[in-house]
Amino acid sequence: MIIKKQEQAVDALLKQEIVALYQGLGEIGPRALGNRSILFDPRNKYGKKIVNMIKRRENYRPFAGTILLEHAKDWFHMGNINESPHMLYSIPVKEDKIDLIPAIVHVDKTCRVQTVTEQQNKFFYNLIKAFYKETKVPILLNTSLNLAGDPLVNTYDEAVETIEQAGIKYLYVNI
Repeated sequence: MIIKKQEQAVDALLKQEIVALYQGLGEIGPRALGNRSILFDPRNKYGKKIVNMIKRRENYRPFAGTILLEHAKDWFHMGNINESPHMLYSIPVKEDKIDLIPAIVHVDKTCRVQTVTEQQNKFFYNLIKAFYKETKVPILLNTSLNLAGDPLVNTYDEAVETIEQAGIKYLYVNI
């Protein structure tokens, strides 16, 4: 189902559905930076297994968390890192937060973090902010919109084809 309303996307995430995100220009490289992403609720303790199964990849492979920048230091030991907009760092999760976001915590209790601001990606930022208002968790599990062995989705038609192949019910678009 193609959805264009933020409320529909948040509702799907709250119902433990995977939501694919397609907007703006394509992305280059191995990171899902919020234009071509598969998103899921990081609070789900089976989240890694669910999303890895959909992506058809090994169960041990971890996922990133995209967090509103203003909350990053509340959830992660950021140290001298002020922001991480390109998922370049695996950062320790604060002890009191580990059990709240099991789908994105790696075995070493870190998470590959992407911070996002409204200026960087307003559409994605507002989705996470709406999820935060409902859950008090300012983070979404984020991984690239592709299946194992396939290149990252570039076009809208590729996005539709990928969600159909994967059995993902929702494609949230901003086009």
